[in-house]
Amino acid sequence: METIRRTKISDLLRDGQFGTTVSVKGWVRTRRGNKQVSFIALNDGSTINNLQIVADIEKFGEDELKPITTGACLHVTGKYVESQGKGQKGEIIADHIEIYGTASPETYPLQKKGHSLEFLREIAHLRPRTNTFGAIFRMRHHMAYAIHKYFNDHGFYYFHTPIITASDAEGAGSMFQSTILDFNNTPRTEDGKVDYTQDFFGRQTNLTVSGQLEGELGAMALGAIYTFGPTFRAENSNTPRHLAEFWMIEPEVAFYDIHDNMDLAEDFLKYLIRYALEHCADDIAFLNEMYDKELLERLNFIVKNDFVRLTYTEGVKILEESGQKFEFPVYWGADLQSEHERYLVEKHFKRPVILTDYPKEIKSFYMKQNEDGKTVRGMDVLFPKIGEIIGGSERESDYDKLVNRMNELNMHTEPLWWYLETRKFGTAPHAGFGLGFERLMLFITGMGNIRDVIPFPRTPNNAEF
Repeated sequence: METIRRTKISDLLRDGQFGTTVSVKGWVRTRRGNKQVSFIALNDGSTINNLQIVADIEKFGEDELKPITTGACLHVTGKYVESQGKGQKGEIIADHIEIYGTASPETYPLQKKGHSLEFLREIAHLRPRTNTFGAIFRMRHHMAYAIHKYFNDHGFYYFHTPIITASDAEGAGSMFQSTILDFNNTPRTEDGKVDYTQDFFGRQTNLTVSGQLEGELGAMALGAIYTFGPTFRAENSNTPRHLAEFWMIEPEVAFYDIHDNMDLAEDFLKYLIRYALEHCADDIAFLNEMYDKELLERLNFIVKNDFVRLTYTEGVKILEESGQKFEFPVYWGADLQSEHERYLVEKHFKRPVILTDYPKEIKSFYMKQNEDGKTVRGMDVLFPKIGEIIGGSERESDYDKLVNRMNELNMHTEPLWWYLETRKFGTAPHAGFGLGFERLMLFITGMGNIRDVIPFPRTPNNAEF
């Protein structure tokens, strides 16, 4: 038998010529039929759509077809013909079936029935084979590609910031330590503290919480950069919105002020959502049908509406006068919660919102201080259903103001000497923001739990896979 090159199911369903002999490979979703014929639904991960394989039982024999059960992996060769049934464009009349691997119905956990998302998290090694997670992880790829394409097309440079670092960009302190010291025989200094001079880097180091500080250095030389990489937070948080390991996108641009920063954030988000609507239509349609009937409407809502821009002070005033009962109290100086942010977007403005000029007490040390002495040029982009999706700011470019702010917060300036030097040598206005990739994926997929938009979620007491 001559060898025929494999065709991806997505390509076949899109471009396949009826009457040609083709070769496909994939995993069995279901098999049904009668005494004359078996109908096998095959999926190779390239599309949400299954391809129907029609196998004549008289031709193959019942014994040969018996191991073909849900989860088995097949190589099928046959003629691609117009489908007689509804719901599919074409199907394959099988001439040859090779079974690569079987999956016992007694032990394969993904049998044809509804599975809860909680159960699927327990089998994260198999859940990409489901329609739901196939859709989500294809979309994750398309969004990652779109991010790189957007920045490349807009003249940004992809800048790799370190994953192991000695700095804490957020001042949060909840970091994973990186060490090769022996916990059973930890070297100590004379005063009993851990002697990090004997560690690999000769000092205490951690997994990064953000690439921003190093990204700023890149922007002050290359003009416009972005980072896109893993970040880590050692917060003992078990909410549907938090992960210990997640991915962040952080553009940083020299000569940008907060208004340029807001323009970039709005244009960037709209581009990504338009890209998803165009390139992930089948997967979005599936998720819209199965999980969130308002998903398509919400995605189009972002693309079609200008974002409202207002100050934190104006936002707090609206919330205070709303008459709405909130779980967390609202007052000037409060760090707004998701319920407050969503009220502004969903109930009051009915549009995406960018809040600016936050009280300096609730924002990071590096944000540019306003002349009122109370607020900083921070900005948060707020979306329906999830609240904050982007956080950013114009950065403080004045050396003395930055040092004074660090001193006010009792921060040690010595470890960040290199960061401060950029304000000594040719300082310039600059701004940037951070977009949590998984927050974006939550919005674009309509899923309700952040553990369902990353292949292998890392959360407290969970590093199984």
